[in-house]
Amino acid sequence: MKFGVLVFPGSNCDHDTYNVIAEVAKQPVTFLWHDSADLQGVDAVLVPGGFAYGDYLRTGAIARFSPVMQSVKKFAAGGGLVLGICNGFQILTEAGLLPGALMRNAGLKYICKQVHLRTETTDSPFTRTVARGDVLKMPIGHMEGNYFCTPEELARLEAEDRIAFRYVTPGGEVTAEANPNGSLSNIAGILNEGRNVLGMMPHPDRSSEALLGSADGWKVFESMVQMLATSR
Repeated sequence: MKFGVLVFPGSNCDHDTYNVIAEVAKQPVTFLWHDSADLQGVDAVLVPGGFAYGDYLRTGAIARFSPVMQSVKKFAAGGGLVLGICNGFQILTEAGLLPGALMRNAGLKYICKQVHLRTETTDSPFTRTVARGDVLKMPIGHMEGNYFCTPEELARLEAEDRIAFRYVTPGGEVTAEANPNGSLSNIAGILNEGRNVLGMMPHPDRSSEALLGSADGWKVFESMVQMLATSR
């Protein structure tokens, strides 16, 4: 299997994400430049964190028009696996691959700290190695991580079991205090209708090795590797 990591001007977690696949997952991985429409035959696309195009206009607003994203949209429409992390999540919402939007944090400040996430569904290629209700520890680092969508879209996400992760206390409780950025319904990650696209604000790439303070993020990548292995 082969993974592709997108690179935009301003990406700063592309090498972190590449390292997880190359050194932890031990799988082939390549960088995919924003100005090229060629996905080089990858089996999964990873949209990393950072500040694509300097976050001008809105986070992800310019990146959505890049040649590589036009190919990613076709790739996702065909069932290809796409994971967007932090800025990657913002880009996926701007590109219409996921519903809703990421707004400024409720406190209007950049937040960088460890948070706890509760796994809300195991019915996805990204959460198959964890159990529903499992609490994972991962870091966040963002200014615009406040997830918002319409009441109708939220009801649909709930009804279709498409909320992947919620911010919780270490004991797994959904509370206002556990919500770092004001996200609607404590949402930390969501899936598309086809369940092959995941966007999440916390960084599994920065928490896939114990040396980093938590290896819980590895479970997201491990799930993808298992899914690809069983579908070949």
